[in-house]
Amino acid sequence: QVQLVESGGGLVQAGGSLRLSCAASGSIFSINAMGWYRQAPGKQRELVAAVTSDGSTNYSDSVKGRFTVSRDNAKNTVYLQMNSLKPEDTAVYYCNALIIIKWYYTSRDYWGQGTQVTVSS
Repeated sequence: QVQLVESGGGLVQAGGSLRLSCAASGSIFSINAMGWYRQAPGKQRELVAAVTSDGSTNYSDSVKGRFTVSRDNAKNTVYLQMNSLKPEDTAVYYCNALIIIKWYYTSRDYWGQGTQVTVSS
């Protein structure tokens, strides 16, 4: 059994910064990838940023140059540093991970509960 717990969301003015974190815990054998999705009112959930086990990253075009995703493998934790925030970044941010649990050989998706990020103009 695996749990993902996010933290770091809140209210910030445009141009400000926030740092989100997500820690995975449970019967984990390995984590293939971790990342962040977001869902704004009236929009579909979209990928924001992700990092794979070999350290490669990918970003949504809308956040490139402003957001940075990083991973601490020892802590099974992924971070999202968000700078130069815009009102358009307002959304619920969800942590996602591809995890192989102990005694299994294939990975599956796990999701956090979400954390609200609100950017005022």
